[in-house]
Amino acid sequence: MWEWIRVPVLVQTIALLGVSNVFMTFAWYAHLKELNHKPWLIAALISWGVALFEYLFQVPANRIGFTQYSIAELKVLQEVITLTVFVPFALYYLKQPLRLDYLWAALCLIGAVYFVFRNHQPAG
Repeated sequence: MWEWIRVPVLVQTIALLGVSNVFMTFAWYAHLKELNHKPWLIAALISWGVALFEYLFQVPANRIGFTQYSIAELKVLQEVITLTVFVPFALYYLKQPLRLDYLWAALCLIGAVYFVFRNHQPAG
């Protein structure tokens, strides 16, 4: 029925990792703003609940991605997505100042993407 819809593995992987990283970022950092008045154990339990949703997207993302990409490629891809999600989160949600270090980190990740993907050999 849906044979005409063929979403490339890279697009599926990036989309799932993007959603996963939104949950991951909230699980890791939102408690600093929203639960800073609660005991750390409460914050940890709530963060674990949010992290469950991270894993519900991250595991299929990596399984799908691993059909065509190496572990190193998936890891670098995930780090680029993490920074792409984290910077707006830090700026808008946590009201952190924009730092030039974000640009330098992004440039380093562009280099990482280049070196990890330059000899990409699709699986099977």
